Amino acid sequence: MDTMAIIMAAGEGKRMKSEIPKVLHQTCGRPIIDWVMDAVLSFSADKPIVVVGSGADSVKAHLEGRAQFAFQERQLGTGHAAMAAAPLLDERTGHVLVVAGDMPLLKPETIEALVELAQSEEYAAVMLTAVLDDPTGYGRVLRDPLGGVRAIIEHRDATPAEREVDEVNASVYCFETGAFYEALGALSSQNDQGEYYLTDCIGYLTGKGQRVGALIASDPEECMGVNDHAQLAQASKVLRRRVIAAHMAEGVSFIDPDNTYVDHGVEIGRGTVIYPGNTLQRGTRIGRNCTILPGCRISASVIGDGARVESSVLTDSTVGDGATVGPFAHLRPGAQVGEGCRVGNFVDIKNSRVGKGSKVSHLSYVGDGVIGEDCNIGCGVVFVNYDGEKKYAAVVEDGAFVGCNANLVAPVTVGEGAYVAAGSTVTEDVPRDALAIARSRQINKEGWAGKRRMEKQKK
Repeated sequence: MDTMAIIMAAGEGKRMKSEIPKVLHQTCGRPIIDWVMDAVLSFSADKPIVVVGSGADSVKAHLEGRAQFAFQERQLGTGHAAMAAAPLLDERTGHVLVVAGDMPLLKPETIEALVELAQSEEYAAVMLTAVLDDPTGYGRVLRDPLGGVRAIIEHRDATPAEREVDEVNASVYCFETGAFYEALGALSSQNDQGEYYLTDCIGYLTGKGQRVGALIASDPEECMGVNDHAQLAQASKVLRRRVIAAHMAEGVSFIDPDNTYVDHGVEIGRGTVIYPGNTLQRGTRIGRNCTILPGCRISASVIGDGARVESSVLTDSTVGDGATVGPFAHLRPGAQVGEGCRVGNFVDIKNSRVGKGSKVSHLSYVGDGVIGEDCNIGCGVVFVNYDGEKKYAAVVEDGAFVGCNANLVAPVTVGEGAYVAAGSTVTEDVPRDALAIARSRQINKEGWAGKRRMEKQKK
């Protein structure tokens, strides 16, 4: 039978103290709500219904094409949010899955088990619960002698005996649609908060003699909602642990998983070793048998097989097979480092291509340039690419050698096999196999330094 999903994402999230809607805060490289979408998509007969309210435009823009939307103009409780979504169900039969949009730790297999229990046992509703060591503040799940749910009692309303119950409501439900419509129609806001509570649907159904079941989550962490930045950090830690565990199961070695940060969607080939202190951000693909030494931040970059990167920042860049980068290199957007290249200490490369086997070893800046194969770019070389208004390209052809502290004032080309003498400022093209010397002639003034010292002593 069909199962439709409703995701509650209308809350303001006041405890986040942020202009960003709560469900769009990032955890492990993606917004909270994307994790929830993943958990329900396999079991939704159509695009999930996302109830929006505070920050509706931002949430809708993010999920455009992946969800249908119901608008909750005033946040009058979870039951009120479900009422806003109900018209989009279009009177369909089957089951309705209701999930909070701030629960990124929910696993698809848990949702599958919840739906399966509701369908196979023909319950009017099944709710997800968790057993906690400290249930303080949570609504308690009260069961009848046969194990069915009798009621949900909020902590503030519970008797001392009821507060001893350690099974709590996780705010995830699967309703038979007829029971869902009926229970929603019976909801009332006659309470101290003046709101409509979805939990009251459970009490209504059991009061009518209908069967309500509960599935205890095998991992209580799944049931954690994110309501503030402390919980966001806690959820991110759990998700990172899951992501890294999945990589290790595929043959990737992490020296210290607890001190390594890997976003969802990062690809890593088997045999690669990841040292601690690294941040691998979304869009990154790392090949096989690589070594990522401590202190790197790699974002949306591709690293070839057998490459080695140390203490460097790579953004929207590519590194070829067997290349080495760092320590303390910065590959900015558009940097393309070829197979077997060496990019070393304090080298900055932006929007440039470095050909196979070339070396840019120390303290150099390559901006908007093209370096051919088997070139050597010496220490302190600067590709002078900007005249204050426009940027230009410098080209160093295959096999060329550029000496230390040289400036290549673009647009300029250093021909194949040519040499540029150390300290030169090159403003004209260098022909193939030529030697370019572009520096002032040295003049030694004998005795000048001694005379200067004597004059200082007289003062």
